[in-house]
Amino acid sequence: MKFFRVKPAKERKVVFLRKRWLAIPGALLCICALCLVTTLPSYVSASTTERQLPIYCVQRDYKTCALSFDAAWGNEDTQTLIDIFDKYNVKVTFFVVGEWVDKYPESVKALADAGHEVMGHSNDHAHFNTLSADQIVEDINTCNDKIEKITGKRPTLFRPPFGEYDDHVITTVRGMGIEPIQWDVDSLDWKDYDAATITQRVTSSVGPGSIVLFHNAALHTPEALPDILEYLLGEGYEIVPISQLILDGEYGTDYTIDHTGRQCPVSS
Repeated sequence: MKFFRVKPAKERKVVFLRKRWLAIPGALLCICALCLVTTLPSYVSASTTERQLPIYCVQRDYKTCALSFDAAWGNEDTQTLIDIFDKYNVKVTFFVVGEWVDKYPESVKALADAGHEVMGHSNDHAHFNTLSADQIVEDINTCNDKIEKITGKRPTLFRPPFGEYDDHVITTVRGMGIEPIQWDVDSLDWKDYDAATITQRVTSSVGPGSIVLFHNAALHTPEALPDILEYLLGEGYEIVPISQLILDGEYGTDYTIDHTGRQCPVSS
């Protein structure tokens, strides 16, 4: 015959408390698991959402490219640039800051009158990654209002200041019906490289569908441009404003942008 010891009430209480405390971590794990399950779709959605990029270049099967100039300071060489492009019968795209428009409205008009595109580059060259969507919209519209008042045309393209952007910047800009534009060939003319270095950087990197970055008021850009233009034209390139280089239509429907920033048509 086996005898079973009945635990004293005090000992039974200790055992009960131990089981109770051991049950708490398990309950917490269950709660965490439940929270994860209920929120999992949002995590999956965020991780699988395709990131939108600005256009760095365009898929083209023939030799065409676009030259672009950021205008945020100085206008001492604006007319010189216009004269150079007139000589070669080339039209380009200028991305101008609203405050630059305020200082040099005559330069904005001269660019537009010469047939060049004048597009937005923000109102005061702020860091757009730090702005809310509403602030981005207000900033871009302020700049575009100034440009439209002088040129009679409202900008349809935008280049983020400093080339900085994140997902909310790009989706906000594109949500305005404006296409964000970067570049795939950087002249680095703002570093005051000599004309030969600027020329070599551009001519060694350009390809069909390229967008080249220059700056107005850069020290040696006017000196480098004739050699660059003669090289491009001699190689059979058609140089067009960016709005003529990029593909028409709606993002995701008519075109997409690959991981390198190349705009590509959506295949039927």
